[in-house]
Amino acid sequence: MSARAWIAFGAVSTLWGIPYLFIKIADEGGMPPVTLAWARVVLGAVVLLALAWRSGTLASLRGRWRWIAVYAAAEIAIPFPMIAAGEQRIASSTAAIVIATAPLLVALLAIRFEPAERVDRRRLTGLLLGLLGVAALVGLDLTGGSGQLLGIAAVLVAALGYAIGPMVLKRQLSDLDPVAAMGGSLALAAVALTPVAATSLPAARPSDGALGAVVVLGLLCTAAALVLMARLVNEVGPGRALVITYINPVVAVGLGVAFLGETPGAGAVAGLLLILAGSWLSTDGRIPPGMAMAASRLLRSRRSPGRGSHAEHSGRQIRLGLRRRWKPPPPARSAS
Repeated sequence: MSARAWIAFGAVSTLWGIPYLFIKIADEGGMPPVTLAWARVVLGAVVLLALAWRSGTLASLRGRWRWIAVYAAAEIAIPFPMIAAGEQRIASSTAAIVIATAPLLVALLAIRFEPAERVDRRRLTGLLLGLLGVAALVGLDLTGGSGQLLGIAAVLVAALGYAIGPMVLKRQLSDLDPVAAMGGSLALAAVALTPVAATSLPAARPSDGALGAVVVLGLLCTAAALVLMARLVNEVGPGRALVITYINPVVAVGLGVAFLGETPGAGAVAGLLLILAGSWLSTDGRIPPGMAMAASRLLRSRRSPGRGSHAEHSGRQIRLGLRRRWKPPPPARSAS
């Protein structure tokens, strides 16, 4: 993974770790799940379509709307309301951790649909470690009755959509401008959600916190995150890109504890370590570029013999350079 891919990976991991907090705030503030999904999708679509129109990239979507619609359904129109509905029955941190099954779903789907994404032994080990970490972090207690089971099932449907969407994006839409493609996808998802949202309007005005949550979800967690995710998928593929779902729970659990009073299970520390190890192995087990270079420079500086001050070292370097560049003049020829 390049430095640019690592930056996108970190940004999306954060931006898709915070939605669970804001979805829970919106749910508790009187915003129905479908209405919440519709509002954030419309806001994201308006912003991205305006940017794509200004840059002149909207024309590139012509003739590609069928696959854009498939992506919109898998990545947006189905998962967004499913997660919001699931969080009415389970904790926000639990929802984030259930979503972390998406990379394994990609690996299973790749057996049939995407041979290039089939995992090798190292990546499979990382995925399994990550899943084990998810289980330890969640400490899922399935004794909460049918309500909790329905919540988990709804989020699992969203995870399946998150597995299918990046595969469609990589195979069919990777040549499109990410801003235009994501703007078109959000527009189609908004159209699909409008009839359902119209039948589930809130009974009263949502709280100010819920309305603020919609703004954060629409601008940051939808518009910005989808564009960054599209670039990440195009560069590293859906399997590696979806390893962000192993980092999301760490962010979601921290926010749930800090702001919602949620209490993760006793295996949180072990789960966190397993998730980080699994994420590292699933991205080929390499140190991010730049970090490796800095580490090698640090090791070389420690292994080198003792040196004087920086000024003395610079002086030696200058003298050495002058000595190498200076050439003695040729010997004078005697007159014949």
